[in-house]
Amino acid sequence: MINIIRLSGLYAPTLKEVPSDAELASHRLLLRAGMMRKMGSGLYSFLPLGMRVLDKVRAIVEEEMDAIGAQKIVMPILQPAELWHESGRWEAYGPELMRIVDRHDANFCLGPTHEEIITALVRNELRSYKQLPLSLYQTQVKYRDEIRPRFGLMRSREFVMKDAYSFHATQESLQRTYDDMSGAYGRIMDRLGLQWRAVEADSGQIGGKVTCEFMALAEAGEAEIAHCPCGFAADAEAAECLCEPTLHDVPALERVHTPGVRTIAELAAFLGIPATSTVKALSGKDAEGALTVLFVPGDHELNDLKALQAVPGFTLLNDDEMSTFGLHKGSMGPVGLPEGARVVADRSLQAVASWVVGANEDDYHYVGARPGEHFEVSQWADLCQVRPGDRCPSCGLPLQGARGIEVGQVFQLGTRYSEALNATFMDEDGAERPFLMGCYGVGVTRAMAAVVEQCHDEQGIVWPSSVAPAQVCVIPLTVGDDLVQPAAERLAAELADLGIEVAIDDRSERAGVKFNDADLIGWPIQVVLGKRGLQAGTVEVKHRRTGARKDVALTSVAEAISFAHRAARTGAVSPDVYHLMFE
Repeated sequence: MINIIRLSGLYAPTLKEVPSDAELASHRLLLRAGMMRKMGSGLYSFLPLGMRVLDKVRAIVEEEMDAIGAQKIVMPILQPAELWHESGRWEAYGPELMRIVDRHDANFCLGPTHEEIITALVRNELRSYKQLPLSLYQTQVKYRDEIRPRFGLMRSREFVMKDAYSFHATQESLQRTYDDMSGAYGRIMDRLGLQWRAVEADSGQIGGKVTCEFMALAEAGEAEIAHCPCGFAADAEAAECLCEPTLHDVPALERVHTPGVRTIAELAAFLGIPATSTVKALSGKDAEGALTVLFVPGDHELNDLKALQAVPGFTLLNDDEMSTFGLHKGSMGPVGLPEGARVVADRSLQAVASWVVGANEDDYHYVGARPGEHFEVSQWADLCQVRPGDRCPSCGLPLQGARGIEVGQVFQLGTRYSEALNATFMDEDGAERPFLMGCYGVGVTRAMAAVVEQCHDEQGIVWPSSVAPAQVCVIPLTVGDDLVQPAAERLAAELADLGIEVAIDDRSERAGVKFNDADLIGWPIQVVLGKRGLQAGTVEVKHRRTGARKDVALTSVAEAISFAHRAARTGAVSPDVYHLMFE
C-alpha cells in the first residue's frame, strides 16, 4: 500500500504573503506552497512536498533515458582544473565557473557541466569501435556563479540537471543517438504536461555546431522564440534573420541637418520615413583592437552572438572609446569613418542601393549614401536579431514570436572534446581516431519551475497529475468526530490500496484554511467530506484545473478516481486526466 501523506505531521509551512523578491509566478508559488525555501542568493532548500515533485520530474527523465539504452552513472561535482585546461575552457568559460583552491593550492571547479570529466573517464578504457556506441548519463547538482541569480529556480547558482554523453565511431551513429535523445526529450516534455517547441539554437559554451533546444512556452521565459505555422522554430538569437529593409532613394548624396536627432525613431520621424528605411551603426573593436563598425537595418537590433561569429572578439565601444576614435554617438555612418575602419553590414542591406545613415558629425545625417560609390563594405553577414514579421527561412511566411523557458538541449559535439583530451579508439582498420561525441541536458529543477509557470492561477499551483506531490487530497471538514474523520480515513486507505497517491488534511483547521491550502499546493483532485454530505451518502469532488465540482456517492468515489488514474498510467490521455470524472 502507498503511504498516506498526513498534513498534520507534514513539514509544509505555507505562506499567505507574497515574498517581496519573488518576481515570477513559479518563484512566488513554490515558496508560498511550502515546497522550497531560499537559503541565500540563488540557493534553495527543497521541503518534503517540493522533493516529491522534484523526484517525479527526475523519475520521468530517467525513465526516458533508460528506455533508449542510456546507462546511469555518477561523476564528481568537484572537478580538477587540469582537465579544463586540457579542453581550453578554464579561462574561456568565464566568471560563471565556480573556482576553488584546496589546502594544497590545487585548483578545482564546481561542475556546471561534465564534458571534461566524462571524456577523461572513458579515454583509457573505451578503446575499440566494438564498444561503440555508448551513452552514459547522470542526474546531479550543478553550479554556476550567476552574476545576478534571479527568478527562483529559473536562474540559480545551484540546480539539478540530467546530463548525458554519447560516444560514436561514425557520424551516422551519432545522428541516430541524437535523434533518439531528441525523441526522448519530446516525450519528457509531454509527460510533464508542458506546451513546448523544439527550436534551433546556439551551442554557447558547450561547443559543437548542431544543437536544438526544448522550450516550454511561457511569457516569463527569458528566451525569445521565432516560429512559423510551417513547423520552423528557432531561438531568436540563433535564427537566420531574413528582414526586409525598404529603400528611401534620392538622386544624389545629401547631407541633412538633423538637430537633436540621436535615435532611429527620432531620425525616421524627422525625415518622415519608416524606420525600415534607415540604417543603424554600432561601433566596436575586433580581437586585435581594430575599429569595426557594424550596420543593421534601423528597425532591427544587433545579435551579439552573430556579431562575434562575424567579427571574432568583437566588443562595443564605450563613450570614451568612441571619442578617442572621433566617432559621434547617434550620428555614425559609413561615409567618412577613420582611416582603417572596417565596415561590416547585415546582408539584407545588400539589396538597398541607397542608405539613410549618420554623417559622422553631430546633428547631421546622410540620405542617399550608396555602397560601392560613397563607401565600401568589407564584409556582408547575418547580424540581426530575428523578430516577428521577418520572413521564415523555411517557407517565407512572416514569423510569429513567443517566449520560452529552456528546459532541455541536445548537442552534436563532434570531436571538440575528444581531440582536446586525446580520447581515441581503434577503428575497424586498426587506426586511432577521436570519438565523435554528443551531449544532452535537461534542467530538472528548471523543468519543475516551467510546469508551475504554465500551470497556475490566482489561487495557486495547478499540477499535472504526472508530477503532483499526490494525485488526491482528502479533506475532512471536521476531525476528532465519529463520522467525518473515520470516513475520510477509510477513503484515503481505499485510494492508497488502489495505487493512488493520496494526502489527507487531518489538521484541526478551519475549512477555509484547508481549501485555500489545497488550491495553493495544487492537488489535482480534492475530495471534501462533510457531515451533511455523508448523511446523504455523498462527498464533493473538485477538479483543481477546471474548478469543476461534483457530488459523488461515497461508495463509488474511489473507483471513479481510480478509473481516471489508470487512464493516466496507460499514457492514453494527457497528464491531467481527472476531467474524465466530470464529463
